[in-house]
Amino acid sequence: MKNKLLPRRKTRWEKILYPLLFLTPWIIGLFSLQIFPIFSSLYYSLTDFNLFTKPNFVGATNYLLLLSDIRFLKACQVTTIFVFLGVPLQLAFALCLAMLLNRGISGLKYFRAIYYLPALLGGSVAVGILWRQVFGLEGLLNSALSSLGLPESMTSISWVSNPQYSLYTLVILRVWQFGSPMLIFLAGLKNIPAELYVSASIDGAGKFRQLINITIPMISPLILFNLIMQIISAFQSFTQAYVVGGANGGILDSLLFYTLYLYIMGFTFYRMGRASAMAWVLLLAIGVLTFGIIKISKKFVFYNEE
Repeated sequence: MKNKLLPRRKTRWEKILYPLLFLTPWIIGLFSLQIFPIFSSLYYSLTDFNLFTKPNFVGATNYLLLLSDIRFLKACQVTTIFVFLGVPLQLAFALCLAMLLNRGISGLKYFRAIYYLPALLGGSVAVGILWRQVFGLEGLLNSALSSLGLPESMTSISWVSNPQYSLYTLVILRVWQFGSPMLIFLAGLKNIPAELYVSASIDGAGKFRQLINITIPMISPLILFNLIMQIISAFQSFTQAYVVGGANGGILDSLLFYTLYLYIMGFTFYRMGRASAMAWVLLLAIGVLTFGIIKISKKFVFYNEE
């Protein structure tokens, strides 16, 4: 006789359908807000579409037109300089601060919180406006240079408006967003066995030698992770250029970031087909670059089991 107090065993289909029922809101969001827009943009990249008329299929025309677009090539140049200059400096600065905090100074948790604040605020509109004021003609930087007695030729420059220097002000802003990689580096440094440094000291290795032969190899997986994540993030930078340089990319397109030009193409000129093509070119470029970095990293990244 069956015991009626025992719960009924679920059938195979119930085990599958019940979890899916609870995942339904997420699944709807995944398909409606991510997968469908992704494939829609791929279709629109092959059409002449301006948001107000029916898309007209044109094949690869949008992609070919990008090659003859001078502003597109300028946006690629500006973004490439920003990424390959800003990301290495950001990671080097983050690693130096992580090593400093790893020395066990008092009040470490408060320093962590303070140093992480730029990572939370660095991409905001408010900080973009602040950056424009700091590096403006009458900004904090020029005031500091004037107080040092430097000539007027060096203190009467609007650093964010001058095409020679404007991009480098945003590189500094990128470096200022060091909080997230710094915390990752700090966690990695704390996991390095202290015995390695003791053995190296006994063998006569100095601090620099320990850095090269112990610290960097031991945290090389974290360096790779931070490098890839920050490169992807830097290629998608938009707010800083839009706020500091304006909606047109600054004087002589000196701050015409790739994503800013994509925005201009789609929502100023209403060439949504061309903007979609730019989005897929960016995706392809980031994918190829990431794949290349991962392939090369096999020679430089060391894991514990190795």
